[in-house]
Amino acid sequence: MRWIKWIAAAVVVLILAVVLSFPRLNDFEREGRLVLPGLKGEVRVVRDEKGMAYIHAADENDLIRAQGFVAAQDRLFPMQLTRLFATGRIAELAGETGKKSDILMRTIGFGRQARKHEKILDERTKGIFQNYVDGVNAFIAAGKGLPLEFRLAGIKAEPWTIADSLTILYYMGWNSAANLKTEVIAQMLAEKLGEAKARELFPVNINPDDVLPAAKPKKADSALLPRLNLAGDAQMTDLLREAEGSLRIGSNNWVTGGSLSASGKPVLANDPHLDARILPGPWYPTGLITPQVRAVGVTIPGLPGMVVGRTDRIAVGVTNAYGDAQDLYVETIDPANPANYLEGRKSVPFETVGETLRIKDGKASGGFREERIAIRLTRRGPVVTGILPEAKSQRVVTVRWSPFETMQASLGLDRILTARSAGDVRVAIGEITTVMLNFVFADVDGRIGWQTSGRLPIRSRGDGTLPYVVSDDRDNWSGWIPDEKMPGSDDPPRGWVGTCNHFTVRGDYPYYYSSHASPSYRYRRLVEILDKPGKRSVDDHWALQRDDTNVMAREIAPVMAKALLRHPETAELGKILQKWDYRERADQAAPLIFHTVYERFAFEVFRDELGEELAWAMLSDWYFWQERLQRMVREGESPWFDDQSTPAKEGRDELFLRAALAVIAEAKAGGSGEPAKWSWGERHRIVFVSPLRREGMGSAFLGGGAHPMDGSQETLYRASYDFNRPYDVTLSASLRMVADLGDSNKILAVLPGGVSGRQFTGHYRDQVKPFVNGEKRYWWFSDREIANHAKTEQTLVPR
Repeated sequence: MRWIKWIAAAVVVLILAVVLSFPRLNDFEREGRLVLPGLKGEVRVVRDEKGMAYIHAADENDLIRAQGFVAAQDRLFPMQLTRLFATGRIAELAGETGKKSDILMRTIGFGRQARKHEKILDERTKGIFQNYVDGVNAFIAAGKGLPLEFRLAGIKAEPWTIADSLTILYYMGWNSAANLKTEVIAQMLAEKLGEAKARELFPVNINPDDVLPAAKPKKADSALLPRLNLAGDAQMTDLLREAEGSLRIGSNNWVTGGSLSASGKPVLANDPHLDARILPGPWYPTGLITPQVRAVGVTIPGLPGMVVGRTDRIAVGVTNAYGDAQDLYVETIDPANPANYLEGRKSVPFETVGETLRIKDGKASGGFREERIAIRLTRRGPVVTGILPEAKSQRVVTVRWSPFETMQASLGLDRILTARSAGDVRVAIGEITTVMLNFVFADVDGRIGWQTSGRLPIRSRGDGTLPYVVSDDRDNWSGWIPDEKMPGSDDPPRGWVGTCNHFTVRGDYPYYYSSHASPSYRYRRLVEILDKPGKRSVDDHWALQRDDTNVMAREIAPVMAKALLRHPETAELGKILQKWDYRERADQAAPLIFHTVYERFAFEVFRDELGEELAWAMLSDWYFWQERLQRMVREGESPWFDDQSTPAKEGRDELFLRAALAVIAEAKAGGSGEPAKWSWGERHRIVFVSPLRREGMGSAFLGGGAHPMDGSQETLYRASYDFNRPYDVTLSASLRMVADLGDSNKILAVLPGGVSGRQFTGHYRDQVKPFVNGEKRYWWFSDREIANHAKTEQTLVPR
């Protein structure tokens, strides 16, 4: 028997040896001297204990070239995945399962638009992108240290282009304007209920800072509203699924002036909310240093410069602004000539673009097969549905998006790196047309501000809440909201400014801004804290980013508890809610009770009028219904509470009771114990996964584990989940950063993964536990601290 033990021990040693060798198999040279063609002088790359690179160059050209090289060292494989997805080439990796996504990406046309945009870039902007691209390609061409993931995935590292970077930028922009789903749901409701009844359910947008009632959107012309049966169109279903995007953007940001800061200088906090479950996370941190520039922050891999972070002069942070830059159009095919569409009596030819899909197929010669697709475009944009289901219908739906019509020679984002003041930041933001973001910013002189980027159309007809019916050749986009009228503020009297994806415009705003915004609860909590007197330290801001108080629950849970206490079967749930402090901690029962009952309640309110399928569709868009339903609950009475399928007349409390009884029955069927022993964290978890294996055998080994999470979608400590697939977290902080302009040594920051995109290496997931546990990590800023924390140093030299 001893020989069996010896064999078992040998197997264990062999497995350990293989596992321990993985990091060396998938790493690159971090020290010594390497040639980077195109450099004018030597560049030092110092890496700290997190693997984060601090690049020291003599000028901006060498700096950006080295940034591209270093980004490729760490993140070339994630860059390739994003490129494949955004350009409609994911089927080359995933085969037939990626085909629908590729058709949609090719139809929208990020890659086509990027190639057009590259041609009009000014010399400075093109030079920045070319230097970055040359740095990426120099690493690929060297052929040494290429990520192991390419071999495991069966794909090759391809040369990078300026158009690839611009495609990623457009893809980011698309995700920051994700209101298509709102338009489609509104159309479905109008078809089911009639427009007047449907508008009773349209979103309520609340700006807590507004002293005026929000302006009511213009009513659409019901006579022109067609029946589209969008719920039955498979291509529209695909559009809705993909329109949300893997980069779904939320976020909190705020900046306090020196009068509210312990250091006497502005403090800026930002935690962008994305789907950060895929390791190593969407952001790539870097230090960028020349005699003229000192910047430490993050960008999306594939883009040069810095999006979030600080320099020696300014700090910036972003959230999604949710301005309505997208519209759906109902267009009519010319029955006399199907190759044309109608604008009134005018017959206009479709523009047709041919695209070739390359699909991985083991049965095909060379392992791939090709399929040609034809994309039709009108003057407004690409056709995103086929001919709709009615046998005699000649209608199609097109999508229009403002960045495709507002290309500029400068992109603006690159100018943030060299901005010297809050005024310079505002000028840079004014040049950004591709992405709708709320920038908050500050400078070392004490100026603070907020400004919205992007371009929004002025609609002369239609209000953006429903698809617009094309009936003539007049453009319903009559112009653009002037830059100086875009939402923003400078040095507000309250001493701080912040955004939480909420509705930021006031009732007297002269333009239609959007019908799609986050419920106001996170921002209301931010106001509660920051409007309190006193100065705050960096640690206070760090703690605020993990604040788990649910303001929505504070208003609704007492009403729910009162209803449940009236029935013996639900009284225990009512008692737990009655004692709740409205903090959503993972180890408590009350948050789980609240969410399960409230979501079932929401379904009970709407299912009888809408039917189950449409009710689920509407409820899956949190932003569409949350404020509306809360208003109904607060008012106590609504015709929507009455269940039309029963002879009795139900009210709010009856539906709370019905929802709670259903939750109890489901819990018993699932073997759950007494409600007091339930815990939010048992159901509400975030699971970090590898892009190589997201589920199934091996996914746990390759991923970053499952972790219970506090908070929810309505807390500053954001941990959102899909309504139709509760309660695993799908949207959370993709970065936490607090930058004090009074601290010249460091920035408080942590990622939900790591710096490296290379599986098995030490910095692929080393920040997961600190992120989940709220531990502090730092980006180093001063030369002294960078040197103190240096673990490796590499010199890049000219050829």
